[in-house]
Amino acid sequence: MVPWRATEDGFVTDNVIDWYARFARGRPGAIVVEATGIRDVPSGPLLRIGHDRYLPGLRQLVEAVHTASEGHTRLFVQLIDFLSIRRRPDRKKFLERFLTVTPGHRRALGDDALDEGMVRERLAAMSDAELVAVLTPAEYEALQFGYRERVTDMELPDIRELPGILPGLFSDAAVRARDAGFDGIELHYAHAYTMASFLSRTNTRTDGYGGAPEQRVRLPLEVFAAVRARVGDDYPVGCRYLAEETIDGGNTLEDTVGFGIAFARAGMDFISTSRGGKFDDAKQPGVGAAAYPYTGPSGYECMPQYISDERGPFGRNVTATAAIRRAVRDAGFDTPVVCAGGVHNFEMAEQLLSDGTCDIVGAARQSLADPDWFRKIALGQGQSVRLCEFTNYCEGLDQKHKVVTCQLWDKLDLDVPGVKRTSDGKRRTVAPDWSPPD
Repeated sequence: MVPWRATEDGFVTDNVIDWYARFARGRPGAIVVEATGIRDVPSGPLLRIGHDRYLPGLRQLVEAVHTASEGHTRLFVQLIDFLSIRRRPDRKKFLERFLTVTPGHRRALGDDALDEGMVRERLAAMSDAELVAVLTPAEYEALQFGYRERVTDMELPDIRELPGILPGLFSDAAVRARDAGFDGIELHYAHAYTMASFLSRTNTRTDGYGGAPEQRVRLPLEVFAAVRARVGDDYPVGCRYLAEETIDGGNTLEDTVGFGIAFARAGMDFISTSRGGKFDDAKQPGVGAAAYPYTGPSGYECMPQYISDERGPFGRNVTATAAIRRAVRDAGFDTPVVCAGGVHNFEMAEQLLSDGTCDIVGAARQSLADPDWFRKIALGQGQSVRLCEFTNYCEGLDQKHKVVTCQLWDKLDLDVPGVKRTSDGKRRTVAPDWSPPD
C-alpha cells in the first residue's frame, strides 16, 4: 500500500518509519514495503531507491521494523518502474499550446496551406466528435485523458530501449535493497506499470519483447536474471504479477499460468498474485487530474468494495491463484505462492492454506484496519480484531495522493499527547496502540 508519507524527493521520513513500525508491532510474518521507484527521477511522495543517497533512510526503516517486531517480522521492498503519465489538460490550452501541429492535421482539414495559427483556430472551433476525425488516436487520448507512455510507443527512443535499460536499473536497486538490510525483494510486475505492460497481451512490440507469450515474458525473466546475478542465490527475490488482467484483450489465466511456471523455472523464491488495476479501462479524470488505474472495471477487481456486486470483495483472486499454484506444482516446482484480495479473518486465511490455494496469505486493507490482527489471533484475542469494512475510504485518499489512513481509527484519541496528525490536524497518522489484556 502506498501511504504517501515520503518526501517529494522520495526520502524516508519519520512518518514513513512510524507507519511501518506500527504494522511491525502487530508481528506479521512479513511486510512488503510500498512500491519503491527504481529510477532517479521525480515521482512525488513515493519512496525511491534509485540512488545511494536513499540508503541511510532505508536502513533506518529496516532497523525500525526489526526492532518494533522484536525480530519477528521480515521486511521486503517492492521495486517498481513506471512510465510517464500526465494530467488531463485544459482543452483550450491543449489545442492552442500543447498539440504539435503536423501535415496530417492540415490534410485532415483539407488545406495544406494553413499556417499553424489557423490550424489551431480551426481545431478549437470543432466539437469533440469532429476532432476525432482530425487528431490521431494518441492525440485525442492525450486531450481526453492526459498523455500516457506505453511500452508499445516504439517511435520513442527511451521506450524502444527499455529492454536494455531495465535489467540494470532493477539490479542496481536490488543491490541497494540488500545493502539497506531488507530481508528480500518483490519485483513489481503487476497492475498498470512497465513490467506488467510487457507481460500483457496488449504488448504488440515487434522487437522480440512483445506478441507471443514467450516474448512478453522475456524482459521480466531478464530483469530477474540480472537481479539474481547481483544479489546472489541466497537472497530472497520474487515477483508480484496479475493472475488475470480483467481487461478486454488482456491476459487470461491461460497466459498467467504459463508465466507462473516460467517464473518458478527461473528460480524465483516466491510468486505473489494480484488482479486488475489497469489504465486501459480507467475512468476519464477531471481536468488537471491524472488517470487512476483503480477507477474502472479492472480497478474494481483489484480493490472491490463491500457493497458492489453479488460476489462482494472477498476472495475474487482465489480461483485464479489456485490454478497457477496447481500448474506450478504439476510442473515440478515447489515455489511458494502468495494469495491476497479481500482476506479479512482468520478462518478465511486458514482455509486458503489448508485447501492448497496458496502457501502464504497476504492482507492489505485488513492490516490497515487493524495492524494487530495477526497478534490478536495468535494470542486468542480474535474477538477484538477490528474488521475492515471495505468502503475503500483508504483507496480514495490514495487516489488523491493524500496521506492514507483508515476511517475505523483515524479520528480515535486525537487529543492524546504525542499523537501525530495529518497536516490539516483532522486525522491521526497511525492506528492507536494495542496491548493484550492482563
